[in-house]
Amino acid sequence: MKRFRVILLAAVLALIFGFGYRQIASAYRFSYNVGYQVQNLSASTTDITIAFYDQTGTKVTEVSDSLPGNGSKTYFPIAAVSDGFTGSVVISANRNVAAIVNVIGDNFNAGASYIASQQGATRVLLPLLMYANNGFSTWFNVQNTGSAPANVNVVYSDGITRTATIPPRAAFTFDQTTEGHQAGAVFGAIITSDQPVVAAAVEEDAETMFAYSGFVSGSTAPIMPLINANNNGYETGVQIQNIGNQDTTVTVTYTPSMGPSGTLGFPCTETQTIPAGGSRTFALYAFAGAPFPGMTTNCLGKQLFVGSARVTTNSTSQPLTIIVNQLLFGINGEAYSAFDPAVATAKVVLPLVMDRNNDFFTGFNIMNVGTSRSTISCQFTGTTFGFSVDLDAGEASTQLQFGKIDTGYVGSATCTADGNGKILAIVNELNSTSTDDQFLVYEGINQ
Repeated sequence: MKRFRVILLAAVLALIFGFGYRQIASAYRFSYNVGYQVQNLSASTTDITIAFYDQTGTKVTEVSDSLPGNGSKTYFPIAAVSDGFTGSVVISANRNVAAIVNVIGDNFNAGASYIASQQGATRVLLPLLMYANNGFSTWFNVQNTGSAPANVNVVYSDGITRTATIPPRAAFTFDQTTEGHQAGAVFGAIITSDQPVVAAAVEEDAETMFAYSGFVSGSTAPIMPLINANNNGYETGVQIQNIGNQDTTVTVTYTPSMGPSGTLGFPCTETQTIPAGGSRTFALYAFAGAPFPGMTTNCLGKQLFVGSARVTTNSTSQPLTIIVNQLLFGINGEAYSAFDPAVATAKVVLPLVMDRNNDFFTGFNIMNVGTSRSTISCQFTGTTFGFSVDLDAGEASTQLQFGKIDTGYVGSATCTADGNGKILAIVNELNSTSTDDQFLVYEGINQ
């Protein structure tokens, strides 16, 4: 019988468990704890096995469970390993499953989220890394998903290189604060290996944490389903990396969403040239009304915008990777990866949806990236609540679950598009009362 595998990088991801756990490197700002949500993507009951590996590749323990058809389960706190565990996780199942990982710092003082990987690759891309950039630095884990030791080479766009040999199933941490990068530097990385690997990165300062999964390829026309600007203090920075071998001029088109009272902003564009191997920041300065030399934009500075964005011009058709950072300065922050439109389908699954769950709730942007108008219908597990919305091609809708389902609700959602509709989604998880960084974001899973 076919077995599906989901790779969870623990330790940031590499399952660092236990509140108050002693930091394993001086660069880390928090004590980390991890929870994850596993979603059954089939209509039949699925048996799963969850294996925990330490950083030597030794299997520490293994537990079994089952998930109902189209159902999901939250694993938090995790009792299978002891406090202080640092390692990685592999989930195997007899049907297709997906998982999101929530990384919690210092007993919910900060949080971040990323999507678990289904399989490894011998080349993985991390578009946004940094050292001492306005207080932010990064670190990332690389996990060997192969059957033999992985000889891993990391080439940073600022010229620094690093290597590591990683045992099968183990994860290794690369810490940008110890690698000799210049203070203030912002750069990317290309990871190559003779075994398939996966990677996930964390960006953090003393108060805020972001996380994202590594890319295995770029897209010539990436899509970003959610852009926030001047929205109750929230701002968005879009880091676009040109991983091709030619310079390219890129135009991003921003399209506002429809909210309960009408359009949430005005459509606009932004254009910059990105050198081969380099990256540029979009959205942040355009919506702040602070364009800089080399940028052309008609976006309205300091005006509300909630919507979506996509690359509509890529002059030399270079492959691009994009990380989108949403930030409420000094309080909340989170990142997500832009989508290749080729992955869009008529169905998207959202494994974790909440309504007033210990003050956490979710909201999501769902975008029709098809070529014609489509009706999008979303159903939620364990409740009769659902909704439908009509979206034109290229249009997105913002949907908040706060007060819509039931107090304490935790479940999942499945959204489908009729006709020729193809959809993508981004989910925000937010604590409505906390003044700490309790803002997490993940990408919807297309089927």
